[in-house]
Amino acid sequence: MTDNIPLQPVRQKKRMDSRPRTGCCEWLRCCGGGEPRPRTVWLGHPEKRDQRYPRNVINNQKYNFFTFLPGVLFNQFKYFFNLYFLLLACSQFVPEMRLGALYTYWVPLGFVLAVTVIREAVEEIRCYVRDKEVNSQVYSRLTARGTVKVKSSSIQVGDLIIVEKNQRVPADMIFLRTSEKNGSCFLRTDQLDGETDWKLRLPVACTQRLPTAADLLQIRSHVYAEEPSIDIHNFLGTFTRVKCVWVMKALAAVLTVLCTVVGVVLYTGRELRSVMNTSNPRSKIGLFDLEVNCLTKILFGALVVVSLVMVALQHFAGRWYLQIIRFLLLFSNIIPISLRVNLDMGKIVYSWVIRRDSKIPGTVVRSSTIPEQLGRISYLLTDKTGTLTQNEMVFKRLHLGTVAYGLDSMDEVQSHIFSIYTQQSQDPPAQKGPTLTTKVRRTMSSRVHEAVKAIALCHNVTPVYESNGVTDQAEAEKQYEDSCRVYQASSPDEVALVQWTESVGLTLVGRDQSSMQLRTPGDQILNFTILQIFPFTYESKRMGIIVRDESTGEITFYMKGADVVMAGIVQYNDWLEEECGNMAREGLRVLVVAKKSLAEEQYQDFEARYVQAKLSVHDRSLKVATVIESLEMEMELLCLTGVEDQLQADVRPTLETLRNAGIKVWMLTGDKLETATCTAKNAHLVTRNQDIHIFRLVTNRGEAHLELNAFRRKHDCALVISGDSLEVCLKFYEYEFMELACQCPAVVCCRCAPTQKAQIVRLLQERTGKLTCAVGDGGNDVSMIQESDCGVGVEGKEGKQASLAADFSITQFKHLGRLLMVHGRNSYKRSAALSQFVIHRSLCISTMQAVFSSVFYFASVPLYQGFLIIGYSTIYTMFPVFSLVLDKDVKSEVAMLYPELYKDLLKGRPLSYKTFLIWVLISIYQGSTIMYGALLLFESEFVHIVAISFTSLILTELLMVALTIQTWHWLMTVAELLSLACYVASLVFLHEFIDVYFIATLSFLWKVSVITLVSCLPLYVLKYLRRRFSPPSYSKLTS
Repeated sequence: MTDNIPLQPVRQKKRMDSRPRTGCCEWLRCCGGGEPRPRTVWLGHPEKRDQRYPRNVINNQKYNFFTFLPGVLFNQFKYFFNLYFLLLACSQFVPEMRLGALYTYWVPLGFVLAVTVIREAVEEIRCYVRDKEVNSQVYSRLTARGTVKVKSSSIQVGDLIIVEKNQRVPADMIFLRTSEKNGSCFLRTDQLDGETDWKLRLPVACTQRLPTAADLLQIRSHVYAEEPSIDIHNFLGTFTRVKCVWVMKALAAVLTVLCTVVGVVLYTGRELRSVMNTSNPRSKIGLFDLEVNCLTKILFGALVVVSLVMVALQHFAGRWYLQIIRFLLLFSNIIPISLRVNLDMGKIVYSWVIRRDSKIPGTVVRSSTIPEQLGRISYLLTDKTGTLTQNEMVFKRLHLGTVAYGLDSMDEVQSHIFSIYTQQSQDPPAQKGPTLTTKVRRTMSSRVHEAVKAIALCHNVTPVYESNGVTDQAEAEKQYEDSCRVYQASSPDEVALVQWTESVGLTLVGRDQSSMQLRTPGDQILNFTILQIFPFTYESKRMGIIVRDESTGEITFYMKGADVVMAGIVQYNDWLEEECGNMAREGLRVLVVAKKSLAEEQYQDFEARYVQAKLSVHDRSLKVATVIESLEMEMELLCLTGVEDQLQADVRPTLETLRNAGIKVWMLTGDKLETATCTAKNAHLVTRNQDIHIFRLVTNRGEAHLELNAFRRKHDCALVISGDSLEVCLKFYEYEFMELACQCPAVVCCRCAPTQKAQIVRLLQERTGKLTCAVGDGGNDVSMIQESDCGVGVEGKEGKQASLAADFSITQFKHLGRLLMVHGRNSYKRSAALSQFVIHRSLCISTMQAVFSSVFYFASVPLYQGFLIIGYSTIYTMFPVFSLVLDKDVKSEVAMLYPELYKDLLKGRPLSYKTFLIWVLISIYQGSTIMYGALLLFESEFVHIVAISFTSLILTELLMVALTIQTWHWLMTVAELLSLACYVASLVFLHEFIDVYFIATLSFLWKVSVITLVSCLPLYVLKYLRRRFSPPSYSKLTS
């Protein structure tokens, strides 16, 4: 005897605290055994494998012990900026090129590298700890010796694993047994496709019938499974049981907890569906850092040109090539090494400020390298379930055509139900229908009763009873304890409907595969036999059920579905379309409920045709649908139901703020089209005056071409498209589709797989060149978050996967507004000002060096040596310049009130070639003024030039910082005074370079004052005139 059973898989739900990615590189496939191929897995015998399988480990680390230091150094020196300073420092080991002490070059470079290595080491250690925690989770494995505890990392293909209630499935497996007598088991796939609703799964029938779980090891059976696939919705496999004899044992109470299941592991490690749908995390480099890197290349070009000019003016005399190198070293300050240090420390400050913001509590910065990205986002891609919505359905409205009941009038519905069953209990048993005193009262009560009864019966909800953590279905059927009841269903909408019927008096208390029990307000139990059930599908957009009332024998066909399909099924009426539109505009999910009474002969005829259609070999689906449609005619319209998916707090104002800031919002969700469209309206992602174009389902190039042409003719229209249609469009018309989609004010993509979400992000980056931000809360959003320029994870009901994989973690969607409008804007503007000021500081001293060399016959002799050159960019000017990270042009309240200020940053004006050129000209002017002033005013000795010029340079930098600051912070004042005090105090120790007696004279003071005044006063006047006649936008708000 052999049983060949087609299988339905249980997918591994991505585990908490992990960012799944492959543990091995592709070139290390030896650890997993070559290319993936189909497999035969023997139950409980992993040693009988026909190939090698990867270990079941999660590894999020970028490096290991041996590759850490080489990897970090390579990532640092592959950029021009750091490579330049490495070559510069190495050149000082050559005597002919040495210009000063080695420490003047190696100490700054070593400091930069040390900061980077320490930061990377901390992140790697955190990753290691998280991975170890996930890989060390303990599960029970069924063996011939009994049940043994194993770590998740030790699970192998073929193992029989016991998954307890509320445990995450550790690998992709097939369910063989459950603790429920009927074999049913509800599970959630929130970490795979983002849906948090419960889904019903059934184990293999022949293994569920075994007396105990231990008997799984006694039978000879195996699973033939397809090769590892990226498809999360489909699976091909066969369970084969060979005829054998097994020993019968006494029933052991091993599997007693609800949803405890035994499964056989089919895929592990990098072959898991969830891992294959997750892209490897990449090291993100901010656009701001790339722009700074580009500016350093320009500065390097200027350095080479200046050096060549100096040698050319010497007519290339002598060993001119060595002179070029010496001049390159002499003017190396043109590219400031302190720029990288200041920017990295600035990022740390921005991250600290974000974490300390009391208005966005719980916010975590996981990637401190890209806070400036938050200030330049053009496209925001967000998940729906758990991000925009709470995934908590609330029943809001019952509409009967002539009367509608809202939340404030549900007590009337309850009184109608109570009166019906109270009257029923008082009537003689022979009387089947309720009799009431007035016709009007009877008519309305009957209509309400029929509607509530239909809602209570037409669903796929199963009540489950829990008591002290243990579920006993037999005991639950006797007592029906309300406090222990939990509803499980494949849709949260259905749970909300059943909970509502319970609140008005008609309670679902029991259900199995063939029957259902309802309890009335008078504690009477109504028994119904389930004759047929037609589940909801994306194509049909409706579900139906045929039940028999055990007390009366009446057979009734109930159906509920979307208004677009139900309108043609129900009897003619003049209110359905209008009321559905009204409820949809309020953001409610609308379902149309109808019924049809069937005679016994009518049902028997239907059943015979239905069974025959299901046995058809050809066109089975079409024949089954045709038979069902024969019943779906002239049904009695009972009511409309309106259910609202509760939005997260302040989602609407947050989305409005983002729109006003010039950010386009796209919603990418794995949910159904109708649900996604409804949420988009409810959240005001699509405004009331905008049309919605629902992209028709297309399957080939011709259909896609026609639909794109139809969409092209619409203007200012939001787009709603399914994942299947999106895949076809991107396959044949990628450029045309992205061009049209980018013009839309809003885009909703439903039924998106995790890889599709990441693909959309990647295409937006490639086609627009703009920065993208992805927001999500589930494991299915990890790919999208990691692919985006800036990933934000929301800690929610779906776990912490997205939060841990993201660059920034927030607790609520509404915090995103402040994160972008305030912190993103400040971080970008502060870094732009800081970088340009550091470049100005270095260009000033380089200009002075160039003037000095040209005056003294183009000699390659440094103007300032030793401690002066190091102290200039550290203790003398570092604190005031770095204090610019505390500067802000407007208060945070103003930035939130006027999000249009954010729109100005999208053009990149704070750091552009124009602003860079302005600062270069300022540097050349001030450096030339200081140097020529010192040369004109020096008296007899060269040391006086150094004293006058260096003091003027320090004072000029301090004054320029003061002129640049827009909002003073007390630390800025401290930094200015501290730097000045450090310089004055250090003059005592600088007698080697500066004449201490000369700087105490009145002559020194007036010469320095004049030079400083000439270098700064014209700039102050120009700044005043510009603010007076052409003020920036923010100044109008602060005046």
